[in-house]
Amino acid sequence: MNNDSIFALSSGHGKSGVAVIRISGQDLYDTFTTFVSKTEIKNRCAYFTNLCDTNGDLIDQCLAIYFPAPHSFTGEDVIELHTHGAPAVINKVFEYLSTLGMRMATPGEFSRRAFYNNKMDLADVDGLAALLDAQTDMQRKHALRSMMGFDSKIYNAWRNKMVEISAYAAAILDYSPDDLPANIGDTVRNSAEQLYTEISQALSQYRNARSIRGGINIVLAGQTNVGKSSIFNYMVGTNRAIVSDIAGTTRDVVSSTIDIDGFMVNLSDTAGIRETDDTIESIGIERTKSEIENADIIIHVYTPDSISATNISNNEIIVINKSDTIETQDIPNAIYTSAKSGNGMDTLMNTLRQKIHELFDGSESTVSVNARTKSLLESAQQDLASAINAGENYDIFAEHTRRASDAIGKILGTITASEVMDMTFGQLCLGK
Repeated sequence: MNNDSIFALSSGHGKSGVAVIRISGQDLYDTFTTFVSKTEIKNRCAYFTNLCDTNGDLIDQCLAIYFPAPHSFTGEDVIELHTHGAPAVINKVFEYLSTLGMRMATPGEFSRRAFYNNKMDLADVDGLAALLDAQTDMQRKHALRSMMGFDSKIYNAWRNKMVEISAYAAAILDYSPDDLPANIGDTVRNSAEQLYTEISQALSQYRNARSIRGGINIVLAGQTNVGKSSIFNYMVGTNRAIVSDIAGTTRDVVSSTIDIDGFMVNLSDTAGIRETDDTIESIGIERTKSEIENADIIIHVYTPDSISATNISNNEIIVINKSDTIETQDIPNAIYTSAKSGNGMDTLMNTLRQKIHELFDGSESTVSVNARTKSLLESAQQDLASAINAGENYDIFAEHTRRASDAIGKILGTITASEVMDMTFGQLCLGK
């Protein structure tokens, strides 16, 4: 890590009432006193000042705050300038800071410095990245847990336990049984099995964690001309999909993102499944099948004359549309709707909410597993399995539990590889 003073826009880009420009570096006290035209200042207090360039020309009236090391986001001296949000003002401030020998930060560089100064670990950085991407309340809650260190506490507990049992396993080889705790062999094996179970449970939640972070995939599927597009338009509240009596109107996947009870939902209207010689429609049908395979929840749409006996799986909802054309509704576990009149749509939405909560409530009880941590957890899981299978060969047992602890260490950044760190910090924007 270099010692350059860096700066970046930490607030959103574009025209706004206020812009926050963050500066991080070493020994920024004198720089701050120049900004506020005072010789003595108080830490973490806001100063209203006329910010002028090196020629004394006024740039903007702003608020300036000084956060001394190590009590700052990066662990270095940090200055925040709260200027007006006009692009011309921001650009002029950037020009001025450049004349002072500072440079624009690279994406994630503020967080990288926080990591190097032990203000956060890589699991916290993952949580911060997820929080910055959060669009719904549930995404916010999951990201905050990670960013505030809940995941790190679990990972640290796992790693410390692995280091401990690895050390005991190695000690079995070097010390007399009289010098070791009673039944130490059984104890270390039981501990490894418990760790294996906990990591396996965390990995089993990966799909749910991925769905909450990236959106729950819900697919409207069925034959042609059953009203999928009409239901889709009703659910998203706008005419996104073309509605027609002509079979095969929808030839590609039409998607929209909606918020349901704080969960981000990726809702997709798909091409109707049927036999066809139309090349374009065939491509759409293949995409429909792919969407169904990757769906978290499938809403199967039928009409009264197309419904047949069907087994409903845990992630399916059966809808019989165009119910206004019949007098009886006698198929159990099916929701009868009329997208034309809106009848039954409230029931469909309530059922969908219940299904989402049934499948995804409680996912916040474990660590938030993303693509990076998943591969490392799988490595730890495999090494623990090898240790357990080693039986009383404590040399192999100790080696594999040590490797498992190294994998968890990489999740935290305790043991790092440059490519792992680059991928983690590269998720972040300027000013973070």
